[in-house]
Amino acid sequence: MTTEETTENTGYPDLRDPRVMVAVPRERRAAIATLWAFAERLTRLLIDAREPLIGQIKLAWWRDMAAMLARDPDGLPKGEPLLAELTVTWTGQGGLDTLVDAAEAMLLAEDVADRHTAATEFGARLFALSGGDADGGRRWGLLWGASVQTGAQEARELLAAARDCAPQPRSIFAANRALLMLDRWAAAIAQNDGERRWRSEGLLLLRIGLIGR
Repeated sequence: MTTEETTENTGYPDLRDPRVMVAVPRERRAAIATLWAFAERLTRLLIDAREPLIGQIKLAWWRDMAAMLARDPDGLPKGEPLLAELTVTWTGQGGLDTLVDAAEAMLLAEDVADRHTAATEFGARLFALSGGDADGGRRWGLLWGASVQTGAQEARELLAAARDCAPQPRSIFAANRALLMLDRWAAAIAQNDGERRWRSEGLLLLRIGLIGR
């Protein structure tokens, strides 16, 4: 996957972008890449869900798989490539189900408050599972939430919330520079009302990657 494909296809910053992944400790890269692939799968389920009930059924399957991965990995079904990758890197670890719960909350959200809560929770859970502080993922989550909306008004509401979100101090990200890069990257996209400016985004990532700000 190329640098632009990673983000252009999703509409939000992805930690698997090579410019960000380089800031992840080498021994953690496989697990983190698989985690974000899982997040992408859940996101795709939301985008593709024509009926909430069908989406709920698919999300429930992944919730069950997350529970088995944590407690009974030997009972996991075979043949699902992403599940096989999760088995290699996430066996015995909990928390993936919280990401499924946040995705389901977004699927069932009926008003702007519900969408705001679900979006920030998805970002918080994903950042926490990635080894960071949950609060650091809230602005990213709002941008993510805007990307999964089918209605233009709903997307604009979440994009505006991401734009107006107070920035978290660098100290909250501690030594996790990759998540700092994602937060600041999300802020730049939100400030441009979702319009992608690849050159300036690339320069931003380069600067943060080199000097941390």
